[in-house]
Amino acid sequence: MTEPKAPNGPKRVLSGVQPSGKLHLGNYFGAVHQHIELQEQGNAFYFIADYHALTTLQDASKLRENVRDVALDYLALGLDPDKAVFFRQSDVPEVCELTWFLSVVAPMGMLQKAVSFKEKIEKGIDASVGLFSYPLLMAADILAYRSHLVPVGKDQVQHLEMTRDLAEKFNRVFQKEVFPIPEYRLSREAKVSGIDGQKMSKSYGNTIEIFAEGKALKKVVMSIVTDSTAVADAKDPDKCNVYALWSLFADEAAKAQMRQRYLAGGLGYGEVKKGLLTSIESYFEAARDRRRRLASHPSEVEEVLRSGAVKARAEAKMTLELVREAVGMRGSPIA
Repeated sequence: MTEPKAPNGPKRVLSGVQPSGKLHLGNYFGAVHQHIELQEQGNAFYFIADYHALTTLQDASKLRENVRDVALDYLALGLDPDKAVFFRQSDVPEVCELTWFLSVVAPMGMLQKAVSFKEKIEKGIDASVGLFSYPLLMAADILAYRSHLVPVGKDQVQHLEMTRDLAEKFNRVFQKEVFPIPEYRLSREAKVSGIDGQKMSKSYGNTIEIFAEGKALKKVVMSIVTDSTAVADAKDPDKCNVYALWSLFADEAAKAQMRQRYLAGGLGYGEVKKGLLTSIESYFEAARDRRRRLASHPSEVEEVLRSGAVKARAEAKMTLELVREAVGMRGSPIA
């Protein structure tokens, strides 16, 4: 798979985050940290996927609260609206129109093979049309801005492959190169362990929230599951949830030293948990302060999202003009 190049200027990066609850360490090391880095390297577009959230969250007040929290989290953690376009998905309705255009070239068989859809209905989520067509909306999110690079976790790779297939088919069917073929980039941290050793996920109830603090943070850290090996005995760091989480915050020298202490014996899990607690508090201290300030100035956050939406929508409108012309319609609807 060759990596597509932007025709002019820097490569466009696109990613979204669902406002499905409080962001946690898995979100940070699996996505957010990478997003912040990429804003320095390309033309970054990041959106809060509130359309997507409706497939599983149908509580208006909770959705608004979650959108606000995600915006606060990203801005506090270092997203710079002068370097990246940051916006609500629903502020760019053109993605819904593009979803329809993609649906007319999308094979039913492709959507029926979507692993994510099957997994969600197995978990008891209603098999709605929206959930079934989720990959089409995701493809529209990516293609609306003619994106070139999409950071994803392993669970989203199939959707990216579908997006590539849809872009290629649309270009071929309508005999016009409207869409560049996007490439994906896997996050460096494919799996962040939860407090029970499974992948950290809100659906498993095993998360450590990024901005948890005080007694609440201490309680969850100290509840990380460990085995019953005695303090005096040697332990395997590669099989320890606490070590896996602590390692996210440590440099190579510190990790090597800690591994030796595990293997030598005499190290208790409680000591490592206290070290992890200190690391989390220290690592996110500045971001926590920024978040408090932003939370007290909601109009600033709203202005960032509105300004981002204006920029994003301008790009999406240009894409829709190309799409409409390609299929034989007016470049833009009659005002």
